[in-house]
Amino acid sequence: MNDPLHGITLEAMVTALAAHYGWEDLGQRIPIRCFISEPSVSSSLKFLRKTPWAREKVEGLYLFMLREVKRSQPTAHNFPPPKAGKPPGKPPGKPPSAGL
Repeated sequence: MNDPLHGITLEAMVTALAAHYGWEDLGQRIPIRCFISEPSVSSSLKFLRKTPWAREKVEGLYLFMLREVKRSQPTAHNFPPPKAGKPPGKPPGKPPSAGL
């Protein structure tokens, strides 16, 4: 089982969301008072720990944010290194003759 939230604390999620979206945008995406009226990490944690439906919304938005960030990064290709013994750019075939 691959749980992307394993090891991520609620505090880390709220902090990352607030840094990524800002409190105003976060309050528009998840309209709960702790994100809209005098928002802070500590007030948000108190509410979210008591309110499972709100915590689920935060977890969902956090996963969405991670996918969004991953998509915006350039793709890194991990091609294997060239095989040893063949110089790059030379086609396989007969070795060059001595010219005699």
